[in-house]
Amino acid sequence: MSDPPALKGFTFSKVLGSGGFSDVFLYDQQLPKRRVAVKVLLSEGVTPASRAAFIAEANVMAQLSHPYIVKIYHADVSDDGRPYLIMEYCSGQNLSDQYKRQPLSVVEALRTGVRLSGAVATAHAAGILHRDIKPANVLTNDYGWPALTDFGISSALEEDLPSMTTTRAALAESGATTGSQSVGMSIPWSPPEMFDDDPKPDVRSDVFSLAATIYTLLAGRTPFEISGRSNQTLDLISRIERGAITPMQRQDVPSSLLAVLRKGMATNREQRFASALDFARALQRVELELSYAPTPIDVPNLVVPEPEERVDDNHADATRARGVTSIVAQPQPQPVASPAANLIESHPVASSTGTAVSVAAEQTVVRSAAPSPAEQTVIRTKPVSVPEAHVEPRRKPRSGVIVGMAAGVVLAVVAAIIGIGSVTRTTANVGGVSFAQATVVPDLGAVISSTVPTPVLVSAGAGVEANSVQFVWSDPRGKSTDTYVWQRTDGAGDPQKIPTDKPSATVTAVDAGTKVCVDVYVLRGGELSPEPLKTCYP
Repeated sequence: MSDPPALKGFTFSKVLGSGGFSDVFLYDQQLPKRRVAVKVLLSEGVTPASRAAFIAEANVMAQLSHPYIVKIYHADVSDDGRPYLIMEYCSGQNLSDQYKRQPLSVVEALRTGVRLSGAVATAHAAGILHRDIKPANVLTNDYGWPALTDFGISSALEEDLPSMTTTRAALAESGATTGSQSVGMSIPWSPPEMFDDDPKPDVRSDVFSLAATIYTLLAGRTPFEISGRSNQTLDLISRIERGAITPMQRQDVPSSLLAVLRKGMATNREQRFASALDFARALQRVELELSYAPTPIDVPNLVVPEPEERVDDNHADATRARGVTSIVAQPQPQPVASPAANLIESHPVASSTGTAVSVAAEQTVVRSAAPSPAEQTVIRTKPVSVPEAHVEPRRKPRSGVIVGMAAGVVLAVVAAIIGIGSVTRTTANVGGVSFAQATVVPDLGAVISSTVPTPVLVSAGAGVEANSVQFVWSDPRGKSTDTYVWQRTDGAGDPQKIPTDKPSATVTAVDAGTKVCVDVYVLRGGELSPEPLKTCYP
């Protein structure tokens, strides 16, 4: 472990980790005040080649602005000659530590998979392959969200790429056959094409590693690892090349999700998903199948094409900004042929070639970027057209007879709907003509009985796991098809709504003495309770 460098404006706090070529330290930045991670190249590793690779990593990560990619704030060389990167500090565990402690739930794995897919698609749109996607390279931030890091061996798509790991022949000659070495070399998550003598990875290689990572988070082990059998380097490579995925011993993982992961890890890359976006859409379909709220896919508009004609400086659209677009799965309006149809509303997404790509439910259509101002504005979801009630212009009554006829119509309508409420009659005088005026008082019991009920709290207290709180509720007038949605509302955790089919929720990693509050809804036929159950503990 090297000594932390003295950096002006930063105060050293502690060591975060150490690798073969660099150490990572935690610093407190004075202005702006925040905690940052500083990755420092080891003194003995400062060679022209390593320095160039380190600078390349900084430049690559600086290009990628995405909610689920670790941010680079600054890069420089310390007074003692060591290059360093100042990065976003992610306080949570990496996903490798998480799955070894406890495999993720299905909903957590799906949500993580969609979010990471958006990050990888961002890199691909910028012309960058990550080439080392694995649980250890996914950190978690203060909110528990994933953050992809370590682009140290990433490469541009058009370059001739060196091998990410090694070849079978080289491994056999070196005698590197231990399982620990294999994990360190990222082999358990590498696609078979990376073991060729002249590897030619593409975006589908990253898709393989994505699928292998999600499989690992669910299984609690790597996809090609067999418990009780030899899992040395050459054993793993042989299984990867044969596509011999070890069956998952979990009854709660649906077969549709396993099929998506198997396709993502297909031996023949032609049989995999063509892109990280396609992989994300497939995971969204599984979310819909399980009645979960689909996780948005965050993808950027990396290229803003120049208009053919320069707009006037006073034009309302003269200044424009494009950022990250959240693509949210939208169910097809009723009636629908399938709950998985038309998952994603079409949005223009710019590629590295300068063309706008329309992201559709089952295919990607490439079209020329339109130069008109409408195509340069902020992307918005398509509004739903709601027909307005037709209202005739108000006219002055021509006689008391017409007013009397109108009153009769009102009473007739009231009589027709008397079954849903009571009617109170009074006398009104309009234009000298007296008539009966009716006021409908709704039967609130009949109306409320048809709505989705609010859950009722059964208990709230310490959970089975250490530092956890469990809430249990009941479903009044429950139906067999009812599911639930809950969210944390105390501001100390992830506020995202989480679906579940059980009438209970457990909040983990709770600091002692912290007040935990949640809202709970019943989900019935696509509708939520109009009012949630609001409860806290203690």
